[in-house]
Order: sequence, then structure tokens, then C-alpha cells
Amino acid sequence: MTDAPDTERMLDDHRRPSGLDDATVAAVGRLTEALETVERARGRLFDFHQLTGEADFKIEDAARQLREAGHTELADRIDTELTGRNVLKGRWTFQIVEDYDDGYWSTVRELERTVRDELTDGKRHVYEAELKEDRRTHGLPGHEARPPEV
Repeated sequence: MTDAPDTERMLDDHRRPSGLDDATVAAVGRLTEALETVERARGRLFDFHQLTGEADFKIEDAARQLREAGHTELADRIDTELTGRNVLKGRWTFQIVEDYDDGYWSTVRELERTVRDELTDGKRHVYEAELKEDRRTHGLPGHEARPPEV
């Protein structure tokens, strides 16, 4: 009997530590899933940051165009009241991103890593790796456990 090819064996990086129960694997997986959601939210926060900055430059352009078209009073009002305005009290969007990064995002990342370090020997995506093993068709091309070069 021949051994299965390497591509049919899960990497140890994703193998459940000995004695770890299903409930713990699921809970760690859920916390990692929450971190992934927080990462998506952070990306949208950067979208918000960049879109708001882009809008501010467009507002400035509109004020210039209004001034050139003879609407000085409205242009002055836009320049004074809107161009460069805080989006929240005392904050531009970069400050919101910084507060999010320094507080919530950093704390979620730290605690997710701590939980993984303590419960799965730091292994990432143990739950997902086991899900893949259960769902893939062993031996079928396109369903390998890992890439051949690993």
C-alpha cells in the first residue's frame, strides 16, 4: 500500500492539538470569524476615510467653479462652512481610523491571538481546516488538502 501524496495530507499548521475538544475548536473559530468581520469593518472605515477626503476636494473644486461662474457668496459659504470641516466633533476621518486602530481593532486582534496561543498552540484556522477536510473530495484534482509546493 502506498502512502497518499503530500497534497492529500493536511499541514500540521492547521491540525488540531491533541486533546482539544470540538466545542473549543468551534469557539476559537468563531472568535477568528469575528476578527475577520472586524477586519472587513476596518476596510470600510478606510473606504469612508478616502471617500470623505475625495468628496472634500470635489467640494473645494465646486466652490472654485461657483466663484468662477460669478456665485461668490455661495462659493465663500462652501469654503467657509464645508471645505475642511470635521466629520465628527473635533475629528477628521484619519483621526477616527486611528482611534479605531488603537482601541477596538487592536484589542480584538490581541485577544484573538491570545486565545489561539493558549488553546490551539497558536494555530490559525483549525476549524476551517477541519471543515475543508470534511467537505473536500479526497483524491480528486482541485480538492487537494494543500498546494504541492508546501
